[in-house]
Amino acid sequence: MTTSSSERGVSLGMPELPAPAYPDDVRARLETDAREVIARYPDSRSALLPLLHLVQSQEGHVTRTGMRFCADMLDLTTAEVTAVATFYSMYRRRPSGDYQVGVCTNTLCAVMGGDVIFESLQEHLGVGNGETTEDGKVTLEHIECNAACDFAPVVMVNWEFFDDQTPASARRLVDDLRAGRPVTPTRGAPLCTFKETARILAGFPDERDGAVAAGGSAGPASLAGLKLAKGEVSAARVVHPRDGGPHDASQDRAVHDPSPTEHLSSHDAPQDTSASDPSHPSPTTTRDGGASPRPADSAGPTAEEGE
Repeated sequence: MTTSSSERGVSLGMPELPAPAYPDDVRARLETDAREVIARYPDSRSALLPLLHLVQSQEGHVTRTGMRFCADMLDLTTAEVTAVATFYSMYRRRPSGDYQVGVCTNTLCAVMGGDVIFESLQEHLGVGNGETTEDGKVTLEHIECNAACDFAPVVMVNWEFFDDQTPASARRLVDDLRAGRPVTPTRGAPLCTFKETARILAGFPDERDGAVAAGGSAGPASLAGLKLAKGEVSAARVVHPRDGGPHDASQDRAVHDPSPTEHLSSHDAPQDTSASDPSHPSPTTTRDGGASPRPADSAGPTAEEGE
């Protein structure tokens, strides 16, 4: 007995038609930009990632038309372009808002309140993960680590940092974005729309006044290790000797050569040896306190131990 394709739940619909082309004026403009990008690479297919950002700057997401354009410009198949466009989460596959609001819910941000912020914004905006508000202003999503753990919990808007957020501050942030009020990132360049961000990521200069000069986005906490490695700051002594008394800062900075019985970390558990605990002497210590002549690998007892 055989079953039909419909009974097996298989759709045999018509193949999808080719993607429509861009209007002539749009294509001409994008071709000019695309050639500039392609000229930067010795192998044209290496330009695929920035070209996907370029077409994303046109419509706010990567459409089938955009992927067809990339394939034509780079002499690739649409399947090859689609494989790349669907692999990276930075390329949107459906219409999205002017502002991509990403809440980090990775380990440290989650522990510091990222999960609560994300839940609060979902309720406040009335959208789920990856969804856009009805006014087309904000797309909300939870995202993985932003390499900004020093400032957890972190929210990003179009890849710009908003550090040390709370549910209340995050709600104010999205309200300001939707109302068109000025919003200033904690650090980094001034905020722009997602389409403008995509064009910058394609490799074109940010022509806004002062935007490039404000582009440094590493905060003091993130740079502390780098300054220490360069010798720009002296190393602070983290663990003090366990004498329970006050410590002089100049002595703490001095190089300290620990004795064999001193623990280098206050987290080390003391060892049950004659050196650390006189009530549990080493079996190789004689009754008069002298060292036993028995070799360390000797299995038999000494004369005194056999008495």
